[in-house]
Amino acid sequence: MTPLSTTSNTSTWRWLLVRNVYRLISPLLLLIALPSWLIKMARRGGWSTPIGERFSIYSGDEEWEPFGVMHFHAVSVGETLLALKLIRAIQIKNNNFTCVLAVSTATAYLVASENKLLGVRIVYAPVDLPWMVRRYIKRFSPTKIILIEAEAWPELLDQCQQQKIPVVLVNARLSPRSEKRYRALRAWIEPLFQKLDWVAVQEESDVARFTALGIEKERIYLTGSIKFDPTAERLPLMRDDFLALLAPIAGTRKIILGASTHDGEEVLLAKAVHNAGGFFLCVPRHAERRAEVKEALERAGFHVILKTEKSHPQPAENCCLVIDTTGELKDWTAHCDAVIIGKSFLALGGQNPCEAIMANKPLLFGPHMENFEPLCRSLVAANGAVRIDEIADLTEEIVSLLASSERMKCMTINAAKILMSHSRATARTIDLLGIN
Repeated sequence: MTPLSTTSNTSTWRWLLVRNVYRLISPLLLLIALPSWLIKMARRGGWSTPIGERFSIYSGDEEWEPFGVMHFHAVSVGETLLALKLIRAIQIKNNNFTCVLAVSTATAYLVASENKLLGVRIVYAPVDLPWMVRRYIKRFSPTKIILIEAEAWPELLDQCQQQKIPVVLVNARLSPRSEKRYRALRAWIEPLFQKLDWVAVQEESDVARFTALGIEKERIYLTGSIKFDPTAERLPLMRDDFLALLAPIAGTRKIILGASTHDGEEVLLAKAVHNAGGFFLCVPRHAERRAEVKEALERAGFHVILKTEKSHPQPAENCCLVIDTTGELKDWTAHCDAVIIGKSFLALGGQNPCEAIMANKPLLFGPHMENFEPLCRSLVAANGAVRIDEIADLTEEIVSLLASSERMKCMTINAAKILMSHSRATARTIDLLGIN
């Protein structure tokens, strides 16, 4: 489908003021944030990546760059995985498709690189300063920029509008809290959102939210969520190397996976699983936290095996396995009996529950799944998942769940039905992008 043309570039005096203040303070904010950013890059292996690209400093010869192709912009790992899913689906439809994937974090760069998609140039997205964005656009001359989920950089949008480069937002979502904040600032920032050619949203409720920001309803398309689309994703696989690693545990205890856990959650989840008589299999959100995760669990009395240590976990009750490699979470879900979603107990937002659903595993999560509402509300309402409001109740919920194989089966069936409501979201988005 051909997108509608960009709306008028007329800006109110408020937007001009906001843009100029943004341009004025952005270099200062960059200088303030630079030391901590460099430290974070070092912790996440960023020094092995071309971090100069964040400042539009490129080492290769410009004539070998993919010039005049689509660009996908993803901030962190979650958005990057979604972009890769979309690109893979496009390449199935058009195997000659080439593009650029621009990411913002070292972990996202490494994840994108490890996928090794042919015809995809991985770069760092430029810092949103005028001269850096200008160098980036001049080097690559993108034909269209596809922003993933919630990214809207003022300088990038402004320069793309000036150079008549279409910019679209796909898999867009807007939480009630963000909507409230944007509504309060609408008089000041409405022209920013009008620089988008069109927006593809996940839920019917998102149509009204983006309309409230000043985007005409004619430029908003309801596609469903690419992230939750089961028709454009391979299923989790049983892997021989994972089976071999878990062989000493097989048949002794139920394996409970802590998926994409965050700081502090590992010990709480491990204790709950241990008290429920299960074996704790942990996949931290950031593999570089391996040392602190291991230390925290050992202080709590657990015997910790890291996957990279190439040792086998033992049936001992205090033993647990920590996966300190990246890009494997999906297939680990195929090797457990139930999944607990991380970042849902001690931090806001939650993590993606879809891989567990696709693996037909019963799903538990804490009170904070804001980034995946209303999907999680629908799952709970349909008895497709269990939401635990207090971490103290987690052990009891695990025991109750594992005691009934019929309940576990019903939960997985109900969850799969909810996920199917997003079926073909990827195909609809590809159609909107006009890719044949």
